[in-house]
Amino acid sequence: MPSPRNFFWSHATHLLRRCGRQPDGVSSQRSLYSAAPIADLIAPPLGANFWGIGCSRRHRNLPAMENQVKGMMSGGLDVSDLKNANTVGGGVGDTFGEDAATEEQPFTPWARIVASGLELLRDPRYNKGLAFTEVERDRHYLRGLLPPTVISQELQVERILENVRSYQNPLEKYIALMDLQERNERLFYKVLIDHVEELLPIVYTPVVGEACQKYGNIFRRPHGLYISLKDRGHVLELLKNWPEKNVEVIVVTDGERILGLGDLGLNGMGIPIGKLALYTALGGVRPSSTLPIAIDVGTNNEALLKNPFYIGLRQRRTTGQEYDELLHEFMIACKQAYGEKVLIQFEDFANHNAFRLLQKYATTHLVFNDDIQGTAAVALAGLVAALPITGGTLADHKFLFLGAGEAGTGIAEIIALEVSKQAIRIPMKIRSGLYGTLCCSHQGKITVEEARKAIHLVDSKGLVTKSRYESLQEHKRPYAHEHPPAHDLLSAVKVLKPTVLIGTSGKGGTFTKEVLEEVSSYQDKPIIMALSNPTSQSECTAEEAYKYTKGKCIFASGSPFSPVTYEGKTYVIGQSNNCYIFPGMGLGCTISGAIRVHDDMFLAAAEALAKQINEEHLAKNQLYPAFNEIREISAHIGAAVAAKAYELGLATKLPQPKDLFAYAKSCMYSPNYRQYRKSLLPGATVPRPRL
Repeated sequence: MPSPRNFFWSHATHLLRRCGRQPDGVSSQRSLYSAAPIADLIAPPLGANFWGIGCSRRHRNLPAMENQVKGMMSGGLDVSDLKNANTVGGGVGDTFGEDAATEEQPFTPWARIVASGLELLRDPRYNKGLAFTEVERDRHYLRGLLPPTVISQELQVERILENVRSYQNPLEKYIALMDLQERNERLFYKVLIDHVEELLPIVYTPVVGEACQKYGNIFRRPHGLYISLKDRGHVLELLKNWPEKNVEVIVVTDGERILGLGDLGLNGMGIPIGKLALYTALGGVRPSSTLPIAIDVGTNNEALLKNPFYIGLRQRRTTGQEYDELLHEFMIACKQAYGEKVLIQFEDFANHNAFRLLQKYATTHLVFNDDIQGTAAVALAGLVAALPITGGTLADHKFLFLGAGEAGTGIAEIIALEVSKQAIRIPMKIRSGLYGTLCCSHQGKITVEEARKAIHLVDSKGLVTKSRYESLQEHKRPYAHEHPPAHDLLSAVKVLKPTVLIGTSGKGGTFTKEVLEEVSSYQDKPIIMALSNPTSQSECTAEEAYKYTKGKCIFASGSPFSPVTYEGKTYVIGQSNNCYIFPGMGLGCTISGAIRVHDDMFLAAAEALAKQINEEHLAKNQLYPAFNEIREISAHIGAAVAAKAYELGLATKLPQPKDLFAYAKSCMYSPNYRQYRKSLLPGATVPRPRL
């Protein structure tokens, strides 16, 4: 086998001759090794071992390198032909022409294989700022590039928090944290993980909603992949432009229905970025294996089309065949680029696309829609957790939804599925402890169709009934029952007398005083879930819910609310946040090597989350655990999802670990700083940065 030295010499000279040039200016193999830039021009990346064969700064022959660069040019004035005199005052000349070049003259953006010097400080994956040790500063040529003090990562966290807290505007806090992510990745996740309850509302809802609305104004540097209609036929090439090749989790949006804010076009990229930050911080998925993607097919938001700072295509939103072809090309390209086991999460697609895309690709790709399935699973977990307080089982309750879109029908369907599965577990122990032991009161099996009869929807036109069947969208039809028309929520409440009221309408203040008083007039412990976000779009506030039900209700919300005290008792508000589910779902799919997402995997996730609620939580009517426990919860959910994947035969990482929970925890990303080694090979040194 030829040595690396001889192989490189042969490869380089062969490529020079193919270009019609003779390597006459290269007097020896050593001078060719020293001419690193010409190697970058003509050869593919050599890998880390290249730096072990003597290519250090002291061996470089700049005149020989310049001759070779000139020899590669086919004619015309090149940057290397410019006069390279010392600058005024004796400064270093512009050897590579970055500063002297005009816009018409090409220059090579030199890149390194081993990060050191400023390149290391500017790489967010490896930058540690003032936490670089004395030894690391010597080994990686950082002396003089940093102040002399060395501080710990913990002190850096305190400083970041002090800076973030000094901002009064939540959007400014968001920008500060995103800037941190772009310059020091591990520190960003360390801050977020250690202070998740404080920072989660800033990194994600509700502040991310405002960030998306103003995304063009606050845009600094690209973070993620942008695919537009202009890229049809080249989507795979765009995916290959992404520097990380081992992508495991993708979050993609077309920006048509961002939170409750409507069509934000390409500004919706803030959602995939925020979601994937939580996959890492909460679920332990490695940041290098995540990829946020925004698909730009235009926008119907007139304000954005007129905004000079809007970053997307300035055209009306494309629909129909052209839209479908771009999405299909994207889905195929994802599998070609990253394989069968890449998890694709659809995020904030409008109803008319969300359901059909999920249905179309659920059997061919590892895919789920968080707005439909993630929201459903976390809501189901809250309902199951509330059963020890209300008594009975899910089958004993009647459900009324305000909102019949992705979230509403998704929750309705998973409730029906869970009821059908619970009804055959006779007797079924729900929980024993502070509220006693509860068992299933139903005999025999209840089908999904029968379970749907206890679930009712109210949309913009009133109660969904059989009389409206022909005009209903496909996803609403299973819940069209025989009832007299009811044109608003209050009328529907009076007619149906639900025990559970769930809001997914995206319209603030729709759980009015009259509605809440009516629900509490016939039900001692009604469950009220105002799930719309951001906070301004919540159907009611926590204070309103407890005030108008006279403290009777069991309340949960989609947006964060402070604890409420009513008649001397303090209630802690559980947030029905998808963050409890999708990070654990991602972890479970990646550790098991799942190739498809099954509905039972979401049921397993919901049940695992509900098990985290104990008597202490229930005493405060708290249906969801605190976010400071979220990584432990995600490990439990990841283990439950992985176990279900193995049970269903969808897992590919064999054999199955004996302790899936311990295995899940061991696979979770740690944000703590790593120590950098001195060299790549025995006897080799890290090269100095190029001039």
